[in-house]
Amino acid sequence: MSEQRLPLPPFTLETAMQKVRMAENAWNGKDPEKVAFAYTVDSIWRNRSEFITGRKEIIAFLTRKWRAELEYRLIKELWAYHENKIAVRFAYEWHDINGRWFRSYGNENWEFDEHGLMSKRFACINDLPLQESERKYFWSLGIRPDDYLGLTALGL
Repeated sequence: MSEQRLPLPPFTLETAMQKVRMAENAWNGKDPEKVAFAYTVDSIWRNRSEFITGRKEIIAFLTRKWRAELEYRLIKELWAYHENKIAVRFAYEWHDINGRWFRSYGNENWEFDEHGLMSKRFACINDLPLQESERKYFWSLGIRPDDYLGLTALGL
């Protein structure tokens, strides 16, 4: 029996938005193994300048990421979708070990297999240094509350 991650392609506006929010929630949970199971066993990523293949490398990457990016809070927003592909834009806030804050902006292109697992993820990301007074994400660590504003409403 194959693994399955609902909703399945082809996506509608509703299911694409659901998929995006599920990904955001998983990443805000910061559990590398749990996040990795949304991807195929041989998933291919480009994340900034890193090329990652497979769940084992995804887990290692996410473990390193969340050790360095402290108080990580992410918001994703659907940009476009078609059949088994989704494009998102996102921004996340975090600080480094020295307490310097950043907002990282990016775009991702996702491709899913017939079981709803992500087989490809291509991410372009830029980091903007941030004064603590410029922060916009203040929910408790973990999943963003449903009533918390999204990127567009926050002016991002």
